[in-house]
Amino acid sequence: MLQIHLVNPERRSSLRVLGVSGLLEYSKSLKMSAGINFEETASIIEENPMKPLSVKQEELIKVETLDTKENVKEPENSGLSHGTVQKIDPHTDMLGNADIANSVSCGSEFACCEWEKCFRSKVDLTAHEIIYTGERPFACFECGKCFKSKSNLTVHKKKIHTGEKPFACSECGKCFKTKSELTIHKRNHTGEKPYACSECGKGCNTMAELTNHERIHTGEKPFACSECEKCFKSKSNLTVHKIIHTGEKPFACSECEKCFSTKGQLTKHERIHTGEKLFVCSECGKCFKTKSELSVHERIHTGEKPFACSECDKCFSTKGKLDMHDRIHTGEKPFACCECGKCFSSKSNLTIHERNHTGEKPFACSECEQCFKSMSQLTVHKRNHTGEKPFACSECEKCFSTKGVLTKHERIHTGEKPFACSECEKCFSTKGVLTKHERIHTGEKPFACSECEKCFSTKGALTKHERIHTGEKSYACSECEKCFSTKGKLAIHNRIHTGEKPFACCECGKCFKSMDELTVHERIHTGEKPFACSECDKCFRRKKDLTVHERTHTGVKPFACFECDKCFITKGNLTVHERIHSSIHSH
Repeated sequence: MLQIHLVNPERRSSLRVLGVSGLLEYSKSLKMSAGINFEETASIIEENPMKPLSVKQEELIKVETLDTKENVKEPENSGLSHGTVQKIDPHTDMLGNADIANSVSCGSEFACCEWEKCFRSKVDLTAHEIIYTGERPFACFECGKCFKSKSNLTVHKKKIHTGEKPFACSECGKCFKTKSELTIHKRNHTGEKPYACSECGKGCNTMAELTNHERIHTGEKPFACSECEKCFKSKSNLTVHKIIHTGEKPFACSECEKCFSTKGQLTKHERIHTGEKLFVCSECGKCFKTKSELSVHERIHTGEKPFACSECDKCFSTKGKLDMHDRIHTGEKPFACCECGKCFSSKSNLTIHERNHTGEKPFACSECEQCFKSMSQLTVHKRNHTGEKPFACSECEKCFSTKGVLTKHERIHTGEKPFACSECEKCFSTKGVLTKHERIHTGEKPFACSECEKCFSTKGALTKHERIHTGEKSYACSECEKCFSTKGKLAIHNRIHTGEKPFACCECGKCFKSMDELTVHERIHTGEKPFACSECDKCFRRKKDLTVHERTHTGVKPFACFECDKCFITKGNLTVHERIHSSIHSH
């Protein structure tokens, strides 16, 4: 079958040698032999048959000529074989032989003049030419989207509009729209990962997954957001990111109508309602709702912490934990409470804080039905029932119920005090102790007693005070059965029986039963007297000394003798007085 491709200058010159009349005659003869009406082509040049053809006219006649030739069948016994050129009339010789020669060099195939590539049929050549022309001739009647090939259009219709999923997995029955999707899915059952990373050897299910993974090593992020210019490793990540700007959340939960920006997020959310946990840890059998949750969990067993801080080299098991940690260095707190304006370094911390305003406590203990604002608080609480203390000190082997308490304890051994007061530069081992200390400078007492309206700087101090009204002393000594209002007071009391004095002064080596006693003692060396009288500006090392002193101004004498009703400023003075009565009774 003869082919004519009028795409290079040499062929156009051959066309122009014929002139319009010659080309018209040639085209007409072909059309007539195929039974095709000639009038349409003739109208292009009937006005001026001697005028040279424009490029547009050449292209139109070329297409019609090709169509004509495809309708003209070669004789069965033409005697032509591949690689042979047949002599034809001058018109055909001038128009066709250049292309026939082109075909001959490729074994009578169809040649692309752009890439010098050969094809067996015109269909293959046309499909190839679409690659560099960008042409998408196959349009979907439903949505108007265009495709390069008929097969791509067919796949699109099945996937998007019909919802048809003809390819079923023989293992789990899950259905897919294409054979290739099924093939990829089957690798979940077989464990096959045919695409390996040349850098780290990690296996991937698909070539696309491998390409995305390799960008971790190269740092390549070829997909940029047109709004904020942020770059991403994959097109899908960019698509999800763009929804931040549009605010679009097209995927709604049928149970609770909550909306999500991606189908994946909706699928994960729906497992909250169904309770489905498809991903099982091979080490401990624990189940998870998502593959990513399982991957993070598995790092507990492997000890893997692939995310390192560039500032202090501390490593983390997840990118989210690293991001939160980075904010310690940057001081960034991007999550603000709309009620009080307080800012937090993470969304989860903000959510827990907001429950202070709403009073919500969604996590209930199955043992005692006590409710908590966060799952972590409930987990810690449950250890009171189980007695579990999974965090052990490497120095003294003492065990603790939380990692935070262990960290605080370890600072006793290291002497580390990373939290400094901006007013007096005094350092503390925990942020909570620093916060309490700062209230000495600010005078803030945010915790008020509902009985007497007395205010306190800490919640713990308020709780202790409230036991004065209730008379509650729930902590009993196992040695002498003496009862105390707080666990801390009981612990200090127990040291009377054990003789333990774990708090040593670094200046003189003197030891004390409690941290409070040590703190007061250290002020002897430093000369610090942080408690000032508002009346006379006299200062004291201890709060109780200030309280006693203030009674000289107010005249309050809270300690009364049961024998004679005489009152005293201090308990010690009352005790001395009571000895007068006891000595009289003894005589």
